[in-house]
Amino acid sequence: MQTEQSGLKRHLKVRHIRLMALGSTIGVGLFLGSASAIQIAGPSILLGYLLAGIVAFIVLRTLGEMAVHEPVAGSFAAYANTYVGPLAGYMVGWGYWTYWIVVGIAEVTAVGIYMGIWFPETPQWIWALSSIAMMGLINLIAVKVFGEFEFWFALIKVVAIVAMIALGGSVILFGFTNDWQPIGLSNLWQYGGFFPNGITGMLLSLQMVLFAYVGIEMIGLSAGEAENPEKTIPMAIDSLAWRILIFYMGAILVILAIFPWNEVGQQGSPFVVMFERIGLREAAGLINFVVITAALSSCNAGIFSGGRILYSLSSNGYAPAPFGKLSKYGVPHRAVMLTVAVCMSGVVLNYFVPDKAFQYTMAAVTFVGLMVWIAILFTQMKFRRSLTKDQVAQLSYRTPWWPYSSWFALAFIVFVVVLMGFHEDARVALILGPCLLGVYLAMFYIVGLHRKKNRREFK
Repeated sequence: MQTEQSGLKRHLKVRHIRLMALGSTIGVGLFLGSASAIQIAGPSILLGYLLAGIVAFIVLRTLGEMAVHEPVAGSFAAYANTYVGPLAGYMVGWGYWTYWIVVGIAEVTAVGIYMGIWFPETPQWIWALSSIAMMGLINLIAVKVFGEFEFWFALIKVVAIVAMIALGGSVILFGFTNDWQPIGLSNLWQYGGFFPNGITGMLLSLQMVLFAYVGIEMIGLSAGEAENPEKTIPMAIDSLAWRILIFYMGAILVILAIFPWNEVGQQGSPFVVMFERIGLREAAGLINFVVITAALSSCNAGIFSGGRILYSLSSNGYAPAPFGKLSKYGVPHRAVMLTVAVCMSGVVLNYFVPDKAFQYTMAAVTFVGLMVWIAILFTQMKFRRSLTKDQVAQLSYRTPWWPYSSWFALAFIVFVVVLMGFHEDARVALILGPCLLGVYLAMFYIVGLHRKKNRREFK
C-alpha cells in the first residue's frame, strides 16, 4: 500500500472508524443548527432529514466503492486527481482542507456558546482558544491515540442521544413526567399542520439539513490508516447509514412531539430545552455537557481530516514540501500544526463578533462541503467509466442502483445549492464559496502546477 510506504500507520480499527464517521456528523449541525431548520420547516423537517439522509448514503457508497478499491490517505482528492485531472485534485484537496478549517471554527464557536451557560462571565473566545489547543495536541500524538479519543467522544454523544430518544419516547407513549398522560404525536400537525410554512419552508431548510450530514465523507480519509480497509470501510459505511437516520430522525421526532415546533430554539439548544420541559433539569445540564463534547469531537475529527488532506497535497507537490513530513509516530505533524494555526482565526472571529460567529461559519462551510460531495459523485462516475466490464464485476463493494442513484444525488445537491440563493442567511455562502474557489484556481495557474509533468501519484 502507498500509505505504508509513506509512513502512515494503519492503527485505526473498525470501531474507531465507525464512531469517527458518526461522530463527525453528530455535532453542531444537529445540536444547534437543527433549531434554525425547524423554525423554517416545522415538522416537515423530518421529511427533509429523510431525503438528505438518502443522498448522504449514496455519496458515502460512491466514495466507499473507490476507497475499498484504492485505500489511500488522500481519498477523494486523490481519486479526483487520478480520474478527472490535476486541477480537480488540487481544487478538491484545498477546498476540503478549507472546509474542515471552517468546521473547526464553527465547532469551537459552539463550545464557547454552551460553556457560556455555565460560565457567563468568561469571554467566548477563551473557550474557543483552549478547545483548539487541546484538540491540536491530541492530533499530534499517534493516530491510535486520536482514534481512542474520538471513539469515546463520539460514544458519549451517541449514548446521550439514545437515552434522550428513550426518555422522550416514554413521555410520548406512556406519559412519563407528565402524570402518566401520554403526549402522543399530535404536536406534529396541531400547529399549522405538518407543512406549516408550506413545501417552500421544507425546501429552504434543506441546506441546513445537508450541513448536518456533511462530514461523513471523512470515512474515506481514514482508509489510509485503517486496519484491513477492504473489510472495515464497508462495515463502517453500511452500519453508519441506519444509525444516522435513527439518531437524526429519532431525536428530531421526539423533540417535535414533546413541544410545539414554533417554540423550538427560542431558549438555546432544543435538546437541552427538551429535558427541562419534561422536568429533568439535571439531565438538561448533562446534555449541555454532551453538546460540548459533540462539538469537541467534530473539531477533533476536523483537525485530523485537515492534516491528512494537507499531507496528501504536499506529497503530490500541491502544497509546500515540509507539510509532507511525518513524525516518528507516523503523524503528519507539520500539516496538523498549520491546520490548527489557521483554525485559530476562529478565536479572532469569536472575539470581535461572538453573536454572529456561528452563523457566518455555518453559511460558509455549507457551500464548500456540498462542492466536495458533487466532486465525489462526479469522480466516481469517471472512475466507473475507466473500468472494463470485467473490472466492474470484480469490485467487491459497489454503489447500489448505479448510475441512477448517483445522478439523483447529484441533481438533489445542485438543487439545494440553487435554493441557498433564496435564503437570506445562506446567500452569503454563494458569494464567499465561489470567491474561495476562484482564489484556488488562480493559485493553481500562478504557481504553474498545471505545467508540471511526471507528477507522483496522489497519495
